[in-house]
Amino acid sequence: MGDGKYEYGIDFDAVEAIDIHTHVEIDSHGHMAYDDVLVEATGKYFKMAPGSRDVVAGVDAVADHYRRRNTAAVVFTIDARHGMRHAPNSIEDLVAGAARNNDVLIPFGSVDPWQGRHAVHRVHELVRNYGVKGFKFHPSMQAFEPNDRAYYPIYHAIAEAGVPALFHTGQTGMGAGLPGGHRIKLRYSDPMLLDDVAADFPELTT
Repeated sequence: MGDGKYEYGIDFDAVEAIDIHTHVEIDSHGHMAYDDVLVEATGKYFKMAPGSRDVVAGVDAVADHYRRRNTAAVVFTIDARHGMRHAPNSIEDLVAGAARNNDVLIPFGSVDPWQGRHAVHRVHELVRNYGVKGFKFHPSMQAFEPNDRAYYPIYHAIAEAGVPALFHTGQTGMGAGLPGGHRIKLRYSDPMLLDDVAADFPELTT
């Protein structure tokens, strides 16, 4: 185990299972991926105890949870600074935490699709310099239609890097109970919007 660029340390033959969908939404500096209103509403929706920090458990706590159960997890945050008007927690910090806990954690990166060329550059940076093993998108939180060809250069970059992409689809509990769903729109996560993406970029699924 160590900090820096991530390398696999998981004994894949020994773990019972791999959870491929695990959010880590707080970094070591205490910065959260969501604003306080959304954090509180999310806790209520998922019926967590009042004041519980489970909704924003840090990477080391997440690693301990899976290690005790002899399982591994893909961990990520969501870069939704455009859609949520809030900067994400540090992806570099998340990767460093995954590197410390590489016996149970696999880090995915995230880019804000609205950032265009910078997002493409960021894909290459996160794979080359930090060793992320895939990318996570949440169209509803990031407020984008994934089959819009404006985002195809990002998918090209991910495909070139040889890593998969994971997309949220369908309903989401994020924004539930808040006026206007806290600007989080379900239509962006219609699974059919990924039909074009899956057909045009089959490399993203492998």
